Amino acid sequence: MPKIQRSIIFFLIFATMFVLGGIQNTKGIILERVQHDIQLDISQVGVMVSIFQIGFLLASLIAGIFADRKGIKAVMSVGTVLMIIGLIGTSASFTVAFFLGFYLIVGLGIGSMTVSVATIIPTYFKERAGVIFNLANALFGVGMIVTPILLNVMFAQNMSWRYFYIGVSALIVLILFALLSFKPAKTAADQGQDKVSLTSVLQLFQDRQILFVILFILFYVAAEAGFLNFFPILYNSLDIAGMTADQKASTAGYIIASFAFLFTIGRFVGGFIIYKLGERRTLVAFSLFALASLVLGRMFMTSFSYLIMLFGLAMSVLFPTAQGIASKLTKQAGSLQGVIYVASGLGGAVVGILIGQVSEAFGIQNGFNLLFVFTAIISILAFLIRTPKQADQPDS
Repeated sequence: MPKIQRSIIFFLIFATMFVLGGIQNTKGIILERVQHDIQLDISQVGVMVSIFQIGFLLASLIAGIFADRKGIKAVMSVGTVLMIIGLIGTSASFTVAFFLGFYLIVGLGIGSMTVSVATIIPTYFKERAGVIFNLANALFGVGMIVTPILLNVMFAQNMSWRYFYIGVSALIVLILFALLSFKPAKTAADQGQDKVSLTSVLQLFQDRQILFVILFILFYVAAEAGFLNFFPILYNSLDIAGMTADQKASTAGYIIASFAFLFTIGRFVGGFIIYKLGERRTLVAFSLFALASLVLGRMFMTSFSYLIMLFGLAMSVLFPTAQGIASKLTKQAGSLQGVIYVASGLGGAVVGILIGQVSEAFGIQNGFNLLFVFTAIISILAFLIRTPKQADQPDS
């Protein structure tokens, strides 16, 4: 592959993941401003969040099939155009209906671009997919950290949230230009596989290893989302000697921020860890590390609450490493990555309802304890997942 094409691929992967991380982590901040700007009530804000997620899930599955049938460049081009239209349209919306419609387009665009990047990696970095997935997700984390800071600076200068979305759309235009100059190699993965259909996607589940990976992703996201959403509520419910409610809220916020920081650091070094241990041993070791850190953190939460921050470091490499393993199990890279993101979306959606209902019936401490079950399940699945040898990898 020419050096210029390799440079374009790296730019497409890392710039896209940075942008996606930034958009994902600023949804709440933006919607709070939108709520006052175009007079949304809280139920309408909830509808906005749901519409965005529906768009993401639909695009994840459709874009995966589309990537396998028509090629990576085609589906990523569609995704970038959708993002540009959605962000510009959203920034120009002054009514609920228009904002809702364009926000759905943003969700569709993000889903398409996410699957596109996840398909590019195993196509061009088959043997080092786990390493590149970790680096790409590290850039996603950097985007999550940097963009809220940028937004706060903008708001301090009395700048509208609309300028932020316009600026992001301009950055995506640069990604689109890079994409147009990208010339994929003439391989089956790039040209598309016309036989790929919804039926062939469903047939992926007949492979036990693929099923194990998808279940691993689902329960991983359930554990991660459950922690981020419910840990502050749990911590504030504890009776900790000498701490006021405000102090507990501040400590919980610090722990969540530290979780995100260690999470990002872990993904930066995750590639090196995989290089030394291999993908399967990394998956097993860090799944057990996650379970141990969660158990110990819960045991010593009132006396040494900062211990549970290690859960973020332990979880950091699991999702991209599982993606890397999955990429070796089938030639339908786009379809599989689409299914993976659908599974991750379901994991995030179901955990909120499940923990919420259990907490309502039996208390938040018992609801939070479901994370032990999720983390134990991913530890068991990590032992069941096998990394295929190069000779065993599918040819079609």
